[in-house]
Amino acid sequence: MNGKQLVTDRVLYRELMTDNLRWDALQLRDGDIVISTPPKCGMTWTQRLVSLLIFDGPELPGPLSTVSPWLDQTIRPIEEVVATLDAQRHRRFIKTHTPLDGLVLDDRVTYLCVGRDPRDAAVSMWFQTVNMDRDRMRALHEAAVPPQERMGPPGPEPGPASGARGPEEEFRHWMEGPALPPPGMGFTPPKGIGTLANVLHQYGKVWERRHLPNVTLFHYADYQADLVGELLRLAAVLGIELSRDRAQELAPHATLGAMRSRASEIAPNTTDGIWHSDQQFFRRGSSGEWQEYFGHDEHRRYYHRINQLGSPDMLAWAHEGRRGYDPTR
Repeated sequence: MNGKQLVTDRVLYRELMTDNLRWDALQLRDGDIVISTPPKCGMTWTQRLVSLLIFDGPELPGPLSTVSPWLDQTIRPIEEVVATLDAQRHRRFIKTHTPLDGLVLDDRVTYLCVGRDPRDAAVSMWFQTVNMDRDRMRALHEAAVPPQERMGPPGPEPGPASGARGPEEEFRHWMEGPALPPPGMGFTPPKGIGTLANVLHQYGKVWERRHLPNVTLFHYADYQADLVGELLRLAAVLGIELSRDRAQELAPHATLGAMRSRASEIAPNTTDGIWHSDQQFFRRGSSGEWQEYFGHDEHRRYYHRINQLGSPDMLAWAHEGRRGYDPTR
């Protein structure tokens, strides 16, 4: 089969700052790469690895978020984003935080889906909200999207200001809250750092499709364990010839320190002025930081909650990558 795999029941993921219907404006090409992850689950890391393969080196033709834009994000006019992508002559790689059931899958396209221990993603997301200028994001959204097309009311964003709740309270809400938005629904105001259910919902939609020939799963823990090996695996998935020697030369450009040193180029949305600090986007990048915020009771409740939300094999992969469960089984 060539071209789009028709999905008549595509789920709408339409919120204040993201709208998956924006994908309808883009004509996909043979060889395109779509990277889909929940927030703070290795998206920028994967974009950087892909860029090293596409450009055969560390240099970029522009800021990474322009070269590889978040298509669904509503702070830039969709016409502008599509024009940038249409003008690209290199192999395109595009960012999305939309789950796979919100995309019309195309068999000419490779879908890279990345996971991370949800607890570490939540901690990282909390620090990101503190670093984010949400008033600036709202202003960009209102400048980019005509009033009749906006998913939310005008004026300040509803809910508590960024950082108004402490991390413990935020994580309790994250652990207990429902997946947002409800399947098939439209606008849901953004709330804090999202929810555990939201992350595992997205992993679940990947898990259901993991055996499709153009869907491949990667994981933050696997990057940490063997970055050279994962770069070689990524090259094989994308059909790009890469020797181990060359992979060993390229991989150091995708370490946390290397990316932080070039944060103005590699962090997302640096040209939009939404961060108090570009470097702080690459704050720590470690695993296990959640233990500083989850006590015994939270840990017990967490395991009870995840067993309500996912299958044992998917949960093992979600927390440990291929060491926990190999998704190719």
